[in-house]
Amino acid sequence: MSENDMDIRIVNIQKSFGRKTVLKDVSFDMDLGSCAAIVGANGSGKSTLLSILAGVQRGNGSFFYAGEDLMKNPKKRSSLVGYIPQGAPLIQELSARDNLLLWFSPDRLKYESEHGVIKQFGVDEFLKVPVRKMSGGMKKRLSIVCAVANDPKIILMDEAAAALDLVCKQVIRDYIRSCKSQNKAIILSTHDERELALCDKVYLLKGGELSQFGYDGNIDKLVEHIK
Repeated sequence: MSENDMDIRIVNIQKSFGRKTVLKDVSFDMDLGSCAAIVGANGSGKSTLLSILAGVQRGNGSFFYAGEDLMKNPKKRSSLVGYIPQGAPLIQELSARDNLLLWFSPDRLKYESEHGVIKQFGVDEFLKVPVRKMSGGMKKRLSIVCAVANDPKIILMDEAAAALDLVCKQVIRDYIRSCKSQNKAIILSTHDERELALCDKVYLLKGGELSQFGYDGNIDKLVEHIK
């Protein structure tokens, strides 16, 4: 298969910490307009894989988009990829609005607050609130909006809905649906059943190796394979 057969191809991603190999030639592919889930036990390497694809950590391998290896072109990767880590990388002393102004122009912030992603995530309701006074759900919604400020074609989501309330979880699922309808690609690590139901492919990461899993909605079966 050539690099152009699929919109996105991850090829032979490798990562070791000292003598411990965390990722062993991890490879998979997907199309734009689809969602792929990475599942695995805690410590299996899911966050490491996503952070390598995002360029936060170094790793060996290739990350092809439309035939071009983004691992060799950091500038293009930053324009195409949005990364939502588990934590909320926000400036605690600043308000939501001031954090957003690090990513959005004032005019675009106004537009997105009325019609776009800022309103979609409900961040327009707490623009004046300092990060240090926000709930976990508010911080997560704000961090997601910051991560997708450049309207990326590929979104990497690391347990985005973990520990959030039902309303926030629903907002994230609605966002995944809208991304798919806009011909974007989402790669997420999750164990949320409703998020898994939105995924076109599910991959199991175990012992450093990735394999496609035929998820049919049976969460008990998936858990048995994760163990």
